[in-house]
Amino acid sequence: MSSSYGENIRLTIFGQSHSPAIGMTLEGIPAGNRIDMDALRKFLGRRAPGGASWSTPRKEADLPEFLGGIVDDTTCGAPLAAIIHNTNTKSSDYEELKRVPRPGHADLTAQIKYGGFQDVSGGGHFSGRLTAPMCIAGGICRQLLAQEGISVMARVLSVGDIVDGGELTAPLDDKLFPAVDDKQGEKMKELIDLVRSEGDSIGGVIECVVTGLPAGIGDPMFDGMENRIAQIVFGIPAVKGLEFGAGFEVAKKRGSENNDPYRVEDGRIVAESNNAGGILGGITNGMPLVFRAAFKPTPSIAKEQKSVDMKAVKDETLEVKGRHDPCIVVRAVPVVEAAAAIACYDAILGRKKEI
Repeated sequence: MSSSYGENIRLTIFGQSHSPAIGMTLEGIPAGNRIDMDALRKFLGRRAPGGASWSTPRKEADLPEFLGGIVDDTTCGAPLAAIIHNTNTKSSDYEELKRVPRPGHADLTAQIKYGGFQDVSGGGHFSGRLTAPMCIAGGICRQLLAQEGISVMARVLSVGDIVDGGELTAPLDDKLFPAVDDKQGEKMKELIDLVRSEGDSIGGVIECVVTGLPAGIGDPMFDGMENRIAQIVFGIPAVKGLEFGAGFEVAKKRGSENNDPYRVEDGRIVAESNNAGGILGGITNGMPLVFRAAFKPTPSIAKEQKSVDMKAVKDETLEVKGRHDPCIVVRAVPVVEAAAAIACYDAILGRKKEI
């Protein structure tokens, strides 16, 4: 199923951007785990639209309503089911998309695949709106990982050519703009405001770090931690690239530069560097798991763009209406954390079954 993920837990996401509600089911979460609902709502609030100048003006509270799987804020062993009501939709902005597709969106490919029966309002099931239910599942998994001493954190590493400074060593949950270096964060915000004023958009990179993961999680070949993370991260609309550890920079290195030397420290084997990003042979090695995801600029821009009239089969110009983020990256930080938490928790449950 294209809208499902997981081996030991099973996440399924449903709904469309402008349907009455969007939601998720999450199977396989063990019974007896207490969920901090206030913390979950705060986590979802980091992704929710309408909170800052870099966000779409669409305002949604994104408060989850649990239909099953939780009793008195504690998992009961049944599948978790939750919905988020869509309350601020303007579907009239999208009526022409079956005729004139937006460049950079899935309008054309969806029209070809589904023969015109797809929901075009707000992008339908292709919309970034569907990352909200992913954050319900990811917020829960993030809490369960924290109970085992595992921390999942992410930051805006770059917007355009402006790069954050410092290292990500602690969660940035309380920061409105999740950058380590606040001065660099201000520069990023200024760039986002500039492209917004020009009717344009800008892309960027999110870096995610998972600490506390024990060694031995994941499998070789097709179930490695890179594979598991890549599958769910590429489920986030607008992700176009993914790298682990030193990433594409390894192509410039020699083996003597890229290999992470080992040493014994307090009776433990540790690596002196982390070019591998915490993964070797698809299996965690006890170092922090580090990856970065590249996000394309929001394709919905106010500038006039070239397109086609699919019914008349002729060239057409398009001015996109609706409410859109000038930069997706900022609100996507908790989404990347959610994706990483789901992948890691799924793999950890698999390891527990093996032992």
